[in-house]
Amino acid sequence: MSDPTAGLRREGANALDPAEFIKANMRLAPVPSLPEIRLYLAHPGSGLRRLLEPDDDAKGGAEPQPPYWAYAWAGGAVLARYILDRPSIIAGKRVLDLGAGSGLVGIAAAKAGAREVIAAEIDSNGAVALGLNAQANGVAIRIRNEDVTDGPPPAVDLVLAGDVFYAQDVGQRMMPFLDRCLAAGIDILVGDPGRAWLPRPRLCLLGEYQVPDVGGNGGDEPRPSAVFALVAEPG
Repeated sequence: MSDPTAGLRREGANALDPAEFIKANMRLAPVPSLPEIRLYLAHPGSGLRRLLEPDDDAKGGAEPQPPYWAYAWAGGAVLARYILDRPSIIAGKRVLDLGAGSGLVGIAAAKAGAREVIAAEIDSNGAVALGLNAQANGVAIRIRNEDVTDGPPPAVDLVLAGDVFYAQDVGQRMMPFLDRCLAAGIDILVGDPGRAWLPRPRLCLLGEYQVPDVGGNGGDEPRPSAVFALVAEPG
């Protein structure tokens, strides 16, 4: 299999190579509640701060993104579990994993038989981790290291949105894009543990699981999380 992180590494002799850092410092381990999938996950000895320090030569020394990609969040975990338990809803479809982070949801979609999986992730370190995670699980994922929410709906049949409503500004940016997808006839599944900015009036409950919110404040304790279909506004 070709290197999935090619073209995503930082330039500059003094910059850490994200792929080498992740492989050397993070643990490739099964995801709690999803033993079918292994991810490079953060742990107390990861030393992630070294990877996240701004590069003086990159984008004017802009502050780096928080390492959301280094954890398996409940919204992604519940969506991945739902997909793996019901592969018929994915098989043969073109899928977008929106705000992909670690790539957990996209990997689950690929394992469930998706015809094509596109993973959109704005964090360049996350895009590298995503490629490594896909390779570790033996699946092919096309990575878009950019914000796709400003553009038109992609050529997919299904959008998978795991934990994309964790902050008000993020949710407000997502909704116009998701509405454009619905208008284009694209189905949307949302996975979320019930965060504050979830657009509840627009959601139809499909299934519930108890999964750990490993990346949040819940630690390893399972908590109720759900999968919803996003529906168009009435009228």
